Amino acid sequence: MTHFTRRAALALSAGMLAAPAVHAQGAFPNKPLRIIVPYPPGGVTDIMGRLIAEPMGRQLGYPIVVENRAGAGGNIGAMAAAQAEPDGYTLFLGTMATQGVNPVLYPDPRFDPRKAFVGVGMMADMPNVMSCLPRRYNPANAREAIARAKAEKGKMLFGTVGNGSSAHLSLVMLEKLAGIDVVHVPYRGSAPAIAALLAGDLDMLFDASATSAPHILQGSIKGLAITMDRRIGSLPNTPTLQEEGVAGYHLSVWNGVFTQSRVPAPILARLQDAFNKAMDAAMLDKLKANHTEPLLIPSKELQPWLDRDAERWGQVARDSGIKID
Repeated sequence: MTHFTRRAALALSAGMLAAPAVHAQGAFPNKPLRIIVPYPPGGVTDIMGRLIAEPMGRQLGYPIVVENRAGAGGNIGAMAAAQAEPDGYTLFLGTMATQGVNPVLYPDPRFDPRKAFVGVGMMADMPNVMSCLPRRYNPANAREAIARAKAEKGKMLFGTVGNGSSAHLSLVMLEKLAGIDVVHVPYRGSAPAIAALLAGDLDMLFDASATSAPHILQGSIKGLAITMDRRIGSLPNTPTLQEEGVAGYHLSVWNGVFTQSRVPAPILARLQDAFNKAMDAAMLDKLKANHTEPLLIPSKELQPWLDRDAERWGQVARDSGIKID
């Protein structure tokens, strides 16, 4: 007959109680996941979502399907992701717009993305690019374009990728800091905005480096300045707006992966681990090849960083005076 000591019996009981939790944690995931991209296909956020889906899915052992849910400046996709079951199977490709700007421009007492989501990992930071189509308008540099906008108030057609977008904020900031007045022409995403510039419908455009740089490097459009306060590796010959005489100008755009804040801690940790492993040297090279600057923030520092940045962007949005109808 086998005899158990009291210590052995307690150890066995503890092991039995812990076993279901360990099993449940190990069972995630056991089916494909999805990542909701709150903007149309072809734009910078869509590119980021597709870049991270494959390697992160490989780390998790199941594919991650990209689902575009565009509209309301990213709010439709954000709402869909926030309302999904908090089981870790729904990810969200968030931006400074969805997390910092939209709560100011689209106030909704029922939904606060800053409370609804928790960060899984940051991917990239990038500027918007001020560009033109030389066969329609070919200034020597951004200084010359700004001088024309000052001289011809209310005449220059300046496109962006949408009302309330980072490109729109870039334009509002330029108008305030440079003292210009232009006609804002918003489009629904980067693809139609670039198409309009290439068709000769615009004098100028603000669009993210990830989607504008390929056209600039091919010579189909001309990059005049970027909105960050430092040049980026993929566009080394494109100066900053500060270099072009607009003192105090700095605006950059980030993209990152989120999930619901109600997701259990072990599952969040599993997602963060898969994300961090997916952000390897090969992924960093892909981000740079897509004209963005990798943005790496350790998991322990991520949420405080996001909270601070949301406040900063919220203030930018309030200062802009932009109103969304």
